[in-house]
Amino acid sequence: MTITGQDRGRTLPEPVKLWICANDDLAPAIAGVLATHWLDEHEQEIAGRFLFERDRRQYLVAHTLVRRALALEAGLAEAELVIFRSSRGRPFLQMPDGGLPRGGPELDFNLSHASGYNLLGVMRGQRIGVDVERLGRDANALDTIVDTFAPEEREWVARAAPGHSRDRRVLRLWTLKEAYSKARGLGLGLPFDEFAFDLAEDRGVQGFRPPADDQAGLWRFIELEPVPDVLVAVAVQAADGQDPVLQLHHGFPWGRSAPRRITLPEPLGGTSLAGATTTV
Repeated sequence: MTITGQDRGRTLPEPVKLWICANDDLAPAIAGVLATHWLDEHEQEIAGRFLFERDRRQYLVAHTLVRRALALEAGLAEAELVIFRSSRGRPFLQMPDGGLPRGGPELDFNLSHASGYNLLGVMRGQRIGVDVERLGRDANALDTIVDTFAPEEREWVARAAPGHSRDRRVLRLWTLKEAYSKARGLGLGLPFDEFAFDLAEDRGVQGFRPPADDQAGLWRFIELEPVPDVLVAVAVQAADGQDPVLQLHHGFPWGRSAPRRITLPEPLGGTSLAGATTTV
């Protein structure tokens, strides 16, 4: 992050870091070796339960991605990371005694994977939730998804032409709802008809009606399409006086290639309609 004269003397907000990694970005043999050395006993057990090799491969790539990215951020070896899970199954990184070797606030992270793509978000000091979906899902499955939406969202979906336009609206809303619920650590335990998004025609959140139990305040939401027809949503808790950027990384984090920098939209919450459209 570049520090200008205007910024000297004050602490700049840590960037939000996002990795999009296809299964093909890591050879199966390498993923297997890394998993053997990096994953903990719980993760190894889950990996061994999969009946189909494609599902096992997705799991191994996703979870070695988590450990590699967190190791780079925390300053710990991948196998030394201790990951625990809440009663609802959300994973968290356990802070070592004395804090992280690289200092700074504790790390929050969130993982999503679908149809051969893995998405990881990492943020310091605030909650983050992410979701990835690929267009082309079964029409009956999409109809079931729509039934979970708030009334105003169902009306917005219904105004789209059947086919690609409607499917895109459904998955835009679904990824945002998943990302927000995962950031709060609730997953599908939060009824999706209790909160609603107002979306721009192409991309961007214009308004957000939070559920009644949201005590976190304001949130920032961003929609991306890092790969054609692969939709990504990110929800991050907004901190007072901080305007972080998002760094988008492609592929497995072996090297230090420069990420794409994206300005996060303005915070939303309550009846606010401030928003921004971001194109990738």
